[in-house]
Amino acid sequence: MAGKKKSRSRGSAAPPPERPVESTGGPPWILIGGAAVALVLIAFLGFYGGGDAPVSPDGETVADASDETPERPPAPPAPPPAERTPTPPADAAMPPLQLQANLIPRDPEVIQEVYLFAARHPEILDYVPCFCGCETRGHRRNADCFVRERNPDGTVREWEEHGMACIACVDVGRTAMQMYASGARVTDIRDEIERLYAGSPLHTPTPAPPVDAN
Repeated sequence: MAGKKKSRSRGSAAPPPERPVESTGGPPWILIGGAAVALVLIAFLGFYGGGDAPVSPDGETVADASDETPERPPAPPAPPPAERTPTPPADAAMPPLQLQANLIPRDPEVIQEVYLFAARHPEILDYVPCFCGCETRGHRRNADCFVRERNPDGTVREWEEHGMACIACVDVGRTAMQMYASGARVTDIRDEIERLYAGSPLHTPTPAPPVDAN
């Protein structure tokens, strides 16, 4: 009886050994180059983007152009007496003033006081400028923000509602009112208002106070 041949077991062949990675022998130039670029960028930002003001070669601080006071044209000349708004009688009747509660930027009492001051003292607010940009509405003075139309005797015929909702108009008129109550002349009031709002780029073409103004 013929002998049986034993089958030869075929196991999987062993994987070849991994080939070692050859070293180039040089430094990692990509990393070094990236680090150098980062250092240059940091130095650039530190020199030009720092929070300090720029310094001139002689060591003095250079003023930023954005901090400079904007130049304004000279004020128009004061109107002749015949063109000035008459000062109404102190007890003159006025139209009702309806404040819009959802728009007023100050307390209602303050706004009402400024409106009444504008009505009674055109000899003051006719020569005080406004700085809210209302010259685009045709305003020439702070008084125009509160009084739209007057009668020939200077009394108010119609109120201007713009001043009710404009904090700049109210604050300018209030400052003038407080200075007038302390005895300041209109020329002093004008100078102080101009000083307080010297940085504003907006300015109504308000005429200068008359020379004989009190």
